[in-house]
Amino acid sequence: MKISAEKHDYGGIEIGHVSSFHRTITREDGLRFSQFTGDRNPLHVNSDFGKESRFGDNIVHGMLLAGLFSTLVGMYCPGERSLYLSQTAQFRLPLFYGEEVEVRGTVTDKSDAIMIVTLKMEIYRGDDLIVVGEAKVKLTS
Repeated sequence: MKISAEKHDYGGIEIGHVSSFHRTITREDGLRFSQFTGDRNPLHVNSDFGKESRFGDNIVHGMLLAGLFSTLVGMYCPGERSLYLSQTAQFRLPLFYGEEVEVRGTVTDKSDAIMIVTLKMEIYRGDDLIVVGEAKVKLTS
């Protein structure tokens, strides 16, 4: 896991710039998320319930996945000195514990006067797009 944040300054960020990282989501990650947030929906944490569900197993909390967007913004692009302003997320497909994802952010717009960067945010399992959204991030001094 990345320990120090990248340090992109606003002028060095170009439209089309892509940053990404990979992460495997474990059942333990899901249990910790459940304990921290209080979201103990059995679809995510009860094995028997998951097996009986239409998914056939427990699925990862969508917001646990969306939380990885924060890692991308804070640690990769823009990285250090970034302030999250907004984030949208659409959950397209389920993710199961033990599966690896690629979290990807692509710079789609810049507002020079106020130093705000817009990123298309995506989470993939292999070639399958499972979460998509948009982030607006301000670079601070």
